[in-house]
Amino acid sequence: MTLHGELGSGKTTLVRGLLRARGVSGPVKSPTYALVEHYPLSSLYFYHFDFYRFVTPNEWDSAGMSDYFRDDAVCIVEWPERVGDLLPVPDLALSLSYATDGGRDLVAEAFTVAGEQCLSALAASATG
Repeated sequence: MTLHGELGSGKTTLVRGLLRARGVSGPVKSPTYALVEHYPLSSLYFYHFDFYRFVTPNEWDSAGMSDYFRDDAVCIVEWPERVGDLLPVPDLALSLSYATDGGRDLVAEAFTVAGEQCLSALAASATG
């Protein structure tokens, strides 16, 4: 999943909420300086990336980031545009923006069957 949005739009807060919903009670911080934070969840590997500090997409290769993107991993990426087309196609792309009422607007787009299933489940839970 990729997360798009301005600084302070709530990308890390969204990831924190997802992790809390999965039972993570420890600190959930922005990986801006570490580039990646790992959270073990049952049999899944959960990685939270932040590529804000990347100057060129080539840094993706030199940092060895492609090794994290496996079938047994959930990868959430902030600032994916800093990596360009080197990043694998995400299941979901979420865009956060400031709403006029002081809250946030969220736009979600699915790129895979798994992403479509996730959006369907979210829509069902929002209406039910």
